[in-house]
Parts: sequence; structure tokens; C-alpha cells
Amino acid sequence: MLWYCRVQYEEEDVMQLSEQQSFNQALIKLSVLLYQVDGMVTLSEQDYLSSMVESLDWQSPICREAFLNDTIYQTRKAIDTGDAITYLRGLKNDLSFDAEKTLEVAMAITGVDGERSEEETELLSLLTHKLLAKALVSGKDTLQ
Repeated sequence: MLWYCRVQYEEEDVMQLSEQQSFNQALIKLSVLLYQVDGMVTLSEQDYLSSMVESLDWQSPICREAFLNDTIYQTRKAIDTGDAITYLRGLKNDLSFDAEKTLEVAMAITGVDGERSEEETELLSLLTHKLLAKALVSGKDTLQ
């Protein structure tokens, strides 16, 4: 089964993803980045991630597990090479699809273990004040 998922994952580059699925995948990438950036992964963070991934309206033939495994590898590589901020900036457009949900998940995964590290706080600040600021403000305007 894992091999089947891997084969499908490699074919994803050719597929056109819906905006919802692009958002789902960006949300997973963001979550993995936020829980790995401080170098300590807690069970509560892993549990939250698993629960969040399972709750997504998954619209891809690629299984979640294969996508998540590759995301963990790619994210670790970005952190190890000092490219975490660039990696996060690359998610901006897809995360803007649902900025409020993005902020909700980001706050939850960074706070689920009871403390936010300096690295997590820096990425949260960039996310809210730079990358999603416009989408968050325009989203609030439409609610009123």
C-alpha cells in the first residue's frame, strides 16, 4: 500500500489540484514546519497534527500518509539548510485560501505543548503580520 501511495505521489506534479486541496497540503506543510522548527517534537504536537490531517477534506488520489511523510522530509531539509522562512513564504498563496483556518491551526499546533519557542513565535509573527495580514483583514471585513 505504501508503494502505491508513493507512485501516485510522484505523479501529482502533473495533476491540477483544486484550491481546497492546495490549501490542505499547504496547511500540512505549515503545521509540520511549526512543530519541527524548535527541534523538539512532542507527542501532543504529533497527536494534533494527526487529528488535523484526518479532519481535512482530502481531494487527492495520493494518500495522506505518503504526502505527510514527504512533507516531513522536505520540511526537515528546509530547516536544516536555514530555509524555513523561504519555505513558509512559498506557502503564502495557498494558505490565503482560508487565512482564518490557517491562523487557527498555527496557533493551536504551536501552543498544544504548553509553550511557544522563539522560533515558533518568529514564524507565527511572519505568518500573521506579513504573509496573511491582507487576507485576514479582508476576511474580517466580509464578516461584518
